Amino acid sequence: MELAFTGSVIEWRGPAPYYFVRVPDEESADIRDVAAMATYGWGVIPVEARVGEIAFETSLFPKDGGYLLPLKKAVRGPQGLGAGDEVTVKMTVRL
Repeated sequence: MELAFTGSVIEWRGPAPYYFVRVPDEESADIRDVAAMATYGWGVIPVEARVGEIAFETSLFPKDGGYLLPLKKAVRGPQGLGAGDEVTVKMTVRL
């Protein structure tokens, strides 16, 4: 399943800050349709994603009926991304 969307980078404060992009509702609903086939436990969904010129593998985190795409420093740093920045994501759910 291939998806594309635009969203804002959000910061989640904890012991260390984490950065995510919330997957929009429509795309989250599509992911829920295949979640049982894709998850490897705890509701996380493995994906291949691209933000700008950087492609990476990660897992979506379920949150409030939707999903959050984690953005590691290796993705944010080279592109100068921070909280509040708009990004376009191209993503493939790995089944």
